[in-house]
Amino acid sequence: MRIVEVTGGVDTHADVHVAAAIDRNGGLLGIESFPAEQTGYEELLAGLVGSGPVVRVGVEGTGSWGVGLARFLGDHDVMVVEVDRPNRQKRRREGKV
Repeated sequence: MRIVEVTGGVDTHADVHVAAAIDRNGGLLGIESFPAEQTGYEELLAGLVGSGPVVRVGVEGTGSWGVGLARFLGDHDVMVVEVDRPNRQKRRREGKV
């Protein structure tokens, strides 16, 4: 059986974080929402690990909504990559791309 390495990506919000797991070829393994609190962080990490060994997790907003999650993942020896939030003014003018 082939081991699937997992990279996670998390869109952070005040109450809920939305996490996606992808394989090393960019194939989507799943998307799920988790509460933005300790139990949600634990469930999020367990969900990613359930798909395979976690290589890294990109977290949006590590200076605001994602700070708790980033610390939690770091405390569990997961490499955290800070993801910049898109320019909101540009996004309003041009839409999501």
